[in-house]
Amino acid sequence: MSYSIVTGDLFAGHDAPGHPESQARLDAALAGVPAGARRMAPEQATPTDLARVHTHRHIESIRSLCRECPPGRVRYLDPDTYVTRQSFDAALYAAGGAILAVERALEGEHSFALVRPPGHHAEPDRAMGFCLFNNAAVAAARALREVDRVAILDWDLHHGNGTEKAFYTSDRVLYCSVHEAGLFPRTGRPDERGAGPGTGYTINAPLEAGSTGADYALIFSEVFIPALRRFEPDLVVVSAGQDALFDDPLGLILLHPEDFGVLTGMLADAGRASLALVLEGGYGRSHAEAVAAICAALGGARFMPGGSRPKESARLLVEAYAGAGLTVSA
Repeated sequence: MSYSIVTGDLFAGHDAPGHPESQARLDAALAGVPAGARRMAPEQATPTDLARVHTHRHIESIRSLCRECPPGRVRYLDPDTYVTRQSFDAALYAAGGAILAVERALEGEHSFALVRPPGHHAEPDRAMGFCLFNNAAVAAARALREVDRVAILDWDLHHGNGTEKAFYTSDRVLYCSVHEAGLFPRTGRPDERGAGPGTGYTINAPLEAGSTGADYALIFSEVFIPALRRFEPDLVVVSAGQDALFDDPLGLILLHPEDFGVLTGMLADAGRASLALVLEGGYGRSHAEAVAAICAALGGARFMPGGSRPKESARLLVEAYAGAGLTVSA
């Protein structure tokens, strides 16, 4: 099977050496992309693209803050999130990369946008958690001009509060997130299910520290994939943060690189829609190996889940969703 990698030398201007979210971590991740993989460079997203998710005030605020930042300096918006003079342009390329990955998926080809800064914490009116604009949400919102339904599957270590907020009242977007319970931004509880027409179209699976690939595979097979099949999306966007790896410094989930190959294969086989993956977090030494496993699965390889057993807490979460009855429908 063919797939494409969307990336380029476009993001280095947004950089704070020593910060977890730096150009060095993207360079390290790219080492996992096979040499023969087709690479495509994105164009910048437009302010109109951003405005489908973000307020004009937020867009202009980021633009102004970057313009006012002295050359060669870093300005912090909060203790975690920074900008440089080039960050606005880099963020437009990151959102544009997500859009290009979605376009490739809509044409029937799996695609992985390896871009930065990441996006899933960025809310409509706020930058946070290393994120300036919500790349996956911007790409999904643009796709909704052409298709009826989009599913967003977020396997980043942290809950994607920004993505959830962007589509919380929509029945055209199914948002599924698996994440470590209790971490930043301390959202993503199971009782966050959507509101209004979107009630039931947000599915959160917070897992306890020490969870493994067996727990993730259980959540996917028993909760997320059945919901995807009922929803019948025209497109599946994956907020692909590999910071749930066992050696990632920011969390206590114990996935191994091949587990991301397992999850990718499960999603690829779950329905007719091609996958558009968009890089979120991932800061550990084995990140490149996880990227390699994802690429292998996009190319048709399939990985067998490891031999460990799911935790009782994961089983109870699955049982709770089964008892509640998921309301997702096409």
